[in-house]
Amino acid sequence: QVQLVESGGGLVQAGGSLTLSCAASGSFFSTETMAWYLRVPGKQRELVAAISSAGNTNYADSVKGRFTMSRDNAKNTVHLQMNGLKPEDTGVYYCKAEVRRTALSTLRDYWGQGTQVTVSS
Repeated sequence: QVQLVESGGGLVQAGGSLTLSCAASGSFFSTETMAWYLRVPGKQRELVAAISSAGNTNYADSVKGRFTMSRDNAKNTVHLQMNGLKPEDTGVYYCKAEVRRTALSTLRDYWGQGTQVTVSS
């Protein structure tokens, strides 16, 4: 069983900062790419940021220069530092991890339960 537990969401004023964290736990061999997605009511989840196991990052154009994603492979944890928050950043943020359960198994996606971020204007 693999679990992703997110934390760090909350209410913040525009221009403020929040840091989201996602920790993977359970029985698995490794995590590969981990990512954050944003779901806004009425829309599908959209990729916000992703980081490979080697630390290479990819960001949505809307957050470049404001958000920074990092990871601690030893703790199977990723963080999303969000600065200069805007009202349009409001929504539920989900963590996704590509997980290899054993050394020989294929990758499988796991999702966290989501954490709410609300940015007031």
